[in-house]
Amino acid sequence: MQSTMQDFPLSVGMIFRHGRTVFGDSEVVTFEGDTTRRASFAEVSERVDRLAAALRRLGVESGDRVATFMWNTQEHLEAYFAIPCVGGVLHTLNIRLFPEQLAYIVNHAEDRIVIVGGDLVPLLAKLAPELTTVEYYVVVGDADTAALEGNRAEVLRYDELLASAPPGITYPEIDERAAAAMCYTSGTTGNPKGVVYSHRSTFLHSLGVLQANVLGFTDRDRVLPIVPMFHANAWGLPYAAWMAGADLIMPNRYLQAEPLARLIEQERPTCAGAVPTIWTELLNYAETHPTDVSSFRQVCCGGSAVPRALMERFQEQLGVCIVQGWGMTETSPLAAVSWPPKGVELGTTAEMDWRARTGRLIAGVELRLVDDDGNVLPWDGQSVGEIEVRGPWVTGAYYKDADPAKFDDGWLRTGDIASVTERGYIQISDRAKDVIKSGGEWISSVELEVHLMAHPGVLEAAVIAVPDAKWSERPLACVVLKAGDGPTADELREFLGARVARWQLPERWTFIE
Repeated sequence: MQSTMQDFPLSVGMIFRHGRTVFGDSEVVTFEGDTTRRASFAEVSERVDRLAAALRRLGVESGDRVATFMWNTQEHLEAYFAIPCVGGVLHTLNIRLFPEQLAYIVNHAEDRIVIVGGDLVPLLAKLAPELTTVEYYVVVGDADTAALEGNRAEVLRYDELLASAPPGITYPEIDERAAAAMCYTSGTTGNPKGVVYSHRSTFLHSLGVLQANVLGFTDRDRVLPIVPMFHANAWGLPYAAWMAGADLIMPNRYLQAEPLARLIEQERPTCAGAVPTIWTELLNYAETHPTDVSSFRQVCCGGSAVPRALMERFQEQLGVCIVQGWGMTETSPLAAVSWPPKGVELGTTAEMDWRARTGRLIAGVELRLVDDDGNVLPWDGQSVGEIEVRGPWVTGAYYKDADPAKFDDGWLRTGDIASVTERGYIQISDRAKDVIKSGGEWISSVELEVHLMAHPGVLEAAVIAVPDAKWSERPLACVVLKAGDGPTADELREFLGARVARWQLPERWTFIE
């Protein structure tokens, strides 16, 4: 028996239409350092139409890749919708990769057009001679484009392109399984690998973000995506916020603590997402400068293990709740969020115990633990194995790269080593490639980092494996101290000694700026 439901495609276009019609009065705010510029969803939508029409006039057809090389701005959001809605594939380029990696990625993806922020033209110009498939550079803002000229591709101005495009456009019907966007992983070995998101996976991931058990945006929220839009689609925050009608506050390139603090105080965001380094710097700034972040109802933190000490200090000093998220480029990326279970009293040590975990699996993602022999392990909070995941927004392959070692009978091998409780709470102990193998025993670099970050004199810490003649590998602790006289290596060893087994304590230390 078949259902009577309509076979209606789930698409980025459907997200776009909903936001522009139902929430046309919501706004997009772009920070310019000292000033902000604003546009309503309705106004942004008209510009999306013009960009889509312009892309079509430039010859963009179904499946053509159009890259972006931009910070988080209104124009980047316009590209987020115009490119997939006209049938192209949005390819966000990570501006922080090495030049040779970026050149490889652009050529491998066969990008035809690159939309570039004006302040990033000098960086892109260094790559331009190596880019063999690019036909047009579209420059946003008033920037000197001379360095881009003469590199086989024509240089166009974004505003002129939009001004010359006719208003109104009839968007094509797009198969929900067609490519909507792509992002390359920046693995530590081999060339970066492309992950291609479908319209269907993007729509479903947006719904996933909006679950109350996840981030639960509504049109009463003001969302600040500090995580770059060139990094795993800014964790899906732009699409989810648009779907919910939440205002979007774009920080542009101003990601340092001082301008961020001003932006937060001026625009009063209620939700934000960023990596631990950003929140660490903001907290450090707030300790010596008046900083009002009281508008936040929640802050999502991910990208690496979130130190419990950071979460506790944010709660105690600033009154802000940090919730940890876990995922990866291959999972679109959200797969787990660390909200405590029901029955746990808020504001207690028990609540923080739960929030300090990696996260609870969200609806839409399935997970299993597998040991080195391929055996599936129980969710008992004790058994430790590699996380494997599957679901409608989890990749099942890489672009033009089968890489069978990364997939196991339909499951994605994440490389994360963890245990899982019977109710789906994940505790990652390390990345498989980062575990320190010392004398046949494993030392978790993540655990040592989290404990070091708990010391009041430590701003940041990273622990890595280094070769050792006797034990094969031993930990090297790399530490950034706060201003003033900080703890010595011996003092930090003693601090760690009260928290981990003595044989795990690093003998090697380095203090860096």
